[in-house]
Amino acid sequence: QSWSRGMSYCLHSESHLDTGPIYVRENGKLHVVNQGAGSLQNVTPKTRPFSLFSRSFSVELCMNREDDRARRQRTDHFIFTYTKEGNLRYSAKSLFSLVLGYISDNVDHIDSLIGFPEQIAEKLFSAAEARQKFTEPVTGLRALQKFTEAYGSLVLCSLCLRNRYLVISEKLEEIKSFRELTCLDLSCCKLGDEHELLEHLTKEALSSVQRLLLKDNSLSDAGLRRMTAPVRVLKKGLENLLVLDLSCNPKITDVGIGYLLSFKKLNCLDISGTGLKDVDAVIKRLQMQIGLVHSKVPLKEFDHSNCKTEGWAEQTVLQWEQAVMEAMKPQDNLRSRAAALRFYGKTRRIEEVVKCTLVEPETKTSGNLQFYKEKVQNCHLPLKKEVAGSHELKNNKKRALAEPERERTSKQKHLCLTVEDWDLLNTY
Repeated sequence: QSWSRGMSYCLHSESHLDTGPIYVRENGKLHVVNQGAGSLQNVTPKTRPFSLFSRSFSVELCMNREDDRARRQRTDHFIFTYTKEGNLRYSAKSLFSLVLGYISDNVDHIDSLIGFPEQIAEKLFSAAEARQKFTEPVTGLRALQKFTEAYGSLVLCSLCLRNRYLVISEKLEEIKSFRELTCLDLSCCKLGDEHELLEHLTKEALSSVQRLLLKDNSLSDAGLRRMTAPVRVLKKGLENLLVLDLSCNPKITDVGIGYLLSFKKLNCLDISGTGLKDVDAVIKRLQMQIGLVHSKVPLKEFDHSNCKTEGWAEQTVLQWEQAVMEAMKPQDNLRSRAAALRFYGKTRRIEEVVKCTLVEPETKTSGNLQFYKEKVQNCHLPLKKEVAGSHELKNNKKRALAEPERERTSKQKHLCLTVEDWDLLNTY
């Protein structure tokens, strides 16, 4: 219809510019239209150049201008590359990439991922992580919970928050959403006995923790009592714990060590720098009750070199830390305010930037108090190579003393409980 209107306009408008002859093909023959009478003449066409549009005519390609984000998403559908000649070449993305990008942009609206293939879920998590969706205050937590409840340890199996007490305070709910962790390092965070994260350690979501490092956290006997209560009473909580670090907590005394005797699976324990009164009695008690032997050399389990953040959310934890550090930087408006105070001769209040590293307290005169089980392999290897020779001599002494100790422990299995043992059981 538009072509017939334009044709009739050209035939009946006298004031229009001359566009030359118009040809019509009819029954396989080409005819020219007479503009004056409108008749058809069978003539040979003349080659005459003409322009369909006037010189002032212009064409503009209009796209969606309502939202710049919509325009950006439209360009995201293409991959732009350059050829060897330097020409720009673009190709369309695959449908999978387009759908993956769309879902990752709206990842907080997902109802559930239970039963979804983990191979695709990992790519979806990486796409949402690249868009920093998990750093958002409300929607990030909701999206992270959908992944953790469906995939558990795949999202994160090991979490190292050493010296990151600011990250804990800012992202506490996100940290509590992680499930099936096997290693958790909270060293040097000054959490105290009443912290919400320590209470969360006793929940079923973290019953899989096998390695727990709580060095320098201002813990006392009350905190250990609360942390071990589910294991002592309900046989739940941290029942699978293998390695425990409680060093540099001077408020932990001999009473608090008694609560640790409920960890029957414990293989390695570090209580250096605690407030023990009778060290020899504690060493003997740990050996008799749960079979832990005092180590003369530092153990490699407590050098914190093997504790790392591992899982899909490894970069997410780094994004949280970067966001916290960016928030700690002094702002420009504060600098201008300080300059104005100096101009008017007023004293400026000194505001120092809070550092994220804490000074670890020194070990007390009790020395190294690290324990291990002899039956467990690769648990009592020395930390330093320098003491390897002296360690062999100590092993020879241990072998000489091992036989009488084994005979004594085997005889004690058949003996009845003493009054001291009954008093210990009554405390539970």
